[in-house]
Amino acid sequence: MTVRIVRLGSPRHPEEGLRIGTVRRPPRGVPKAEYATRDLYDVWLPNLAPSEALLKDAQAAAAAGDERSWKSFVRRYRAEMKTPENRALLELLAALSRHANFSVGCYCADEARCHRSVLRTLLAERGARLG
Repeated sequence: MTVRIVRLGSPRHPEEGLRIGTVRRPPRGVPKAEYATRDLYDVWLPNLAPSEALLKDAQAAAAAGDERSWKSFVRRYRAEMKTPENRALLELLAALSRHANFSVGCYCADEARCHRSVLRTLLAERGARLG
């Protein structure tokens, strides 16, 4: 059993299981009934997405390609994930990864400059089985 870190909209792995969207906003122009059939997500979990303010800063940093800005984003995002509710969600997902296949993802093309890369690390730190 594992948790996969995916780009939303990418083709699903045959054993991927439930796909969880960790994005701040649902996709524009896509009817809710089509989210799963378009390989976006089955369940929306915006709590694990960066806050609106942090998301804007991250997009600017990604566009600039600035390493210092990226490190600042990572530090601030990790701080957001330390709230009791977010810590509990991360612990839950890590525990579930030892019993079920599922995935978490975001729309970003480059995982290396996306919060999902940080989510991967946060889940690994909690003993998640990553695929």
